[in-house]
Amino acid sequence: MTAILIDNAAGIFTGLPGVAMRAAGQIRIRDGVIVEIGALEPQPGEQRLDAQGGVIYPGLVSTHHHLFQSVLKGVRSGIDLPLAGWLRAVPYRFWSKFDEEALAVAARIGLAELLLSGTTTVADHHYLFSDTFGFDPAQVIFEVARSLGIRLVFCRGGGTTARHVDTDRFAAMPVETLDRMLQSVEACAQRFHDASPNGLSRVALAPTTPTWSLDPGELREVIAAARRMGVRLHSHLSETADYVDFCLSVHGKRPVHWLADHGWLGEDVWFAHLVHLDDDEVRILASTGTGMAHCPQSNCRLGSGVAPADAMARLGGAVSLGVDGAASNEAADMLCEMHSAWHTHRAMKGAGAVTAEDVVHWATAGGARVLGMPHVGTLAPGQQADIAIFKLDDVRHFGMHDPLIAPVTCGGSAKLRYLLVGGRIVVADGTIPGLDLQKLKSDAARVVTRLAA
Repeated sequence: MTAILIDNAAGIFTGLPGVAMRAAGQIRIRDGVIVEIGALEPQPGEQRLDAQGGVIYPGLVSTHHHLFQSVLKGVRSGIDLPLAGWLRAVPYRFWSKFDEEALAVAARIGLAELLLSGTTTVADHHYLFSDTFGFDPAQVIFEVARSLGIRLVFCRGGGTTARHVDTDRFAAMPVETLDRMLQSVEACAQRFHDASPNGLSRVALAPTTPTWSLDPGELREVIAAARRMGVRLHSHLSETADYVDFCLSVHGKRPVHWLADHGWLGEDVWFAHLVHLDDDEVRILASTGTGMAHCPQSNCRLGSGVAPADAMARLGGAVSLGVDGAASNEAADMLCEMHSAWHTHRAMKGAGAVTAEDVVHWATAGGARVLGMPHVGTLAPGQQADIAIFKLDDVRHFGMHDPLIAPVTCGGSAKLRYLLVGGRIVVADGTIPGLDLQKLKSDAARVVTRLAA
């Protein structure tokens, strides 16, 4: 039996709603599970983790990422373009140049960045599956995740149709038959999906977009297949006004109403972005429990707008945060995402629109709800010991009256004293045990040079 006592923190954010968000004292862990929180005395044989002066959060949960894009940061041809132009200039341009090494290096960069910002669970929406690849992307990404000890939900994307790209300078995005896609997802789930509370790997069915990646006649078959397999459904939706205009012109309905007609809503479904919703769509999503992966930094970077995450949360909706791909969010870590969410909504809607506590809830319990992982995202007896202990040693943190909100409100990157996944230490004193950052830096430079050639 492993026994850990976390001691001396300045305070604890539990991820729970209301006054239950704040707690104090020690946290006792047995075999990767939290057993007590409060005024606790050390017991014989316990390993003591000293959180002196720091603050404790649940491990953060990022519900939307594209890890392969971690070697596509700051591509000059796409840096000042909105979504449609950026797609042409960056992912559509580079996808066919990826080999196994490029994908593994990208995944390692992205997951390391998340770990060092306090993230213990990530959903990676990977949509590149081609006959030209001599490797299995799922296996590559799962192997990297396992080597780092992070929880991974692999969202197996792709499509049966391709969105029109008005250029012939690069290879068209890969497509596959629906049968092949579903068979591949089922095989992936049989290999990697572990729904147990302490499982580190899960699989979701995730067509890239319902609007452009599938034939409308395939939508009901896709959601039925996901439910038959026992996996969740994920996709992009309403990221820009183009999604709305397309659905209105082709289907005569806004995207959420159109998908409701095809059974694509429910507690086992979540969408990335959801920037362009009207009030009725927000109400429908909230009432059905359909999840939102709010990605404020990427949406701001691409000029797409700000999702009504605050309105959906007020209605009891399932709201979470995601960093999106690093090709449209060059600071793809969860602390930056939280800081951006806190600022962005207040700038547009007033200082009372979103609190630091709201943002922490979205990034923890909200993410766990969206991913269907109730044993993470909150700190309470019986929960998995996914715990982030942040140091507040930088000058930016000096003078804080409420240290608990510092990781959200002060900006920058609060350094980790410890990060635990299921009670296992995966970050200690700001470093990831066993990860050679200088080698990773060198590997990244080599991959970038090859991709840009």
